[in-house]
Amino acid sequence: MDEKYLESLLRQLQAGEVSVEHALKVLKQLPYEQIGQVLFDHHRILRKGLPEIIYGPGKTREQLLDLTKRLVAKGMSLLVTRLPGETGKFLEAEVHGTKYNELSRCLSYCPNENSNEKKGLNEGVLVVTAGTADLPVAYEAAECLKVIDVYCEFLVDVGVAGIHRLLDRLDTLFKAKVIIAVAGMEGALPSVMAGIVKAPVIAVPTSVGYGVNMGGLAALFAMLNSCAPGIGVVNIDNGVGAALLAASIINCSNKADHD
Repeated sequence: MDEKYLESLLRQLQAGEVSVEHALKVLKQLPYEQIGQVLFDHHRILRKGLPEIIYGPGKTREQLLDLTKRLVAKGMSLLVTRLPGETGKFLEAEVHGTKYNELSRCLSYCPNENSNEKKGLNEGVLVVTAGTADLPVAYEAAECLKVIDVYCEFLVDVGVAGIHRLLDRLDTLFKAKVIIAVAGMEGALPSVMAGIVKAPVIAVPTSVGYGVNMGGLAALFAMLNSCAPGIGVVNIDNGVGAALLAASIINCSNKADHD
């Protein structure tokens, strides 16, 4: 229930196209709605400009199905994360219009999916991965950005093991308004890019790596200790957190441009 939806509702009420009773019924869902045992925060998108994201683990298949059906029926964008393939495909089959992405382990519903077609990197986010093993986290970020209606593009497998691959794409890097850099192993990619580009770099350490990588801690510590300016670091494998931070930067920048 974002600002555009509420504005449309109030204009319909003003024009006599909907009843006062209908408007009250809709507004009673603010600030949150109880769906089973879940208290879904409809007001978050009004406060933050960002919707509530549903974390899949810990919820039963029945809870997830009820949540998904209710939100899709309202025409709301939806993202459910960290779903095993069996559950994701079940929900996709049961709820028309939803899509399950096996690589990101996300189920999404985007009523305005094509609204970003005319945008470009100067208005959006560039998601960059050091290697292909980092793609699940990168795609989680991309799925989240899609639901939030923020344009994004990918640069894949351009890590420091072959730095020429990244340097060949400087034109793309320079166009980006925000960059999400996803890397495991020693986590050097965000430092390299932050030393080159003007855009803020959101560093995402992944649990990809051998031995003393320690499930992503080595990459996390490296990113936190970077001497390159303009880096913000999120938690290990946290593609959603990176996407939400990137969207906040984009939204605030766009608001400043229009003020």
